[in-house]
Amino acid sequence: MTVTILILWFGNIIFDTAGQLSFKAGAIALKENKGSHYWLRLLRNHWIILGISCYFAEFLLWLAFLSLVPLAEGVLLGSINIVAIMIAGRILFKEQLSKLRLLGILFVALGVAIIGIYT
Repeated sequence: MTVTILILWFGNIIFDTAGQLSFKAGAIALKENKGSHYWLRLLRNHWIILGISCYFAEFLLWLAFLSLVPLAEGVLLGSINIVAIMIAGRILFKEQLSKLRLLGILFVALGVAIIGIYT
């Protein structure tokens, strides 16, 4: 893997994780979550705006990444985002990681490591 591919891959992980965390923070920031006023306030929430911005940056990085690697490899390497998001959710939002989820994290990480080593 070239340095450019690694930078694009890590950038994708960072922006995807930041976007997901921003959406979660925005979704729980408002106490009342009913009616059309909730959705209008949610769209003006700074966390949601940050999440959308992160997703836009992630989209551009993902396109650049996919232009340099085969689709099958890119999608497999991109699945590490799930691991980063689950760990960050545990740290920042105190979300629970059951034994089954931890096993899933292990399998995803092992799969990404195998793809990274042998490509």
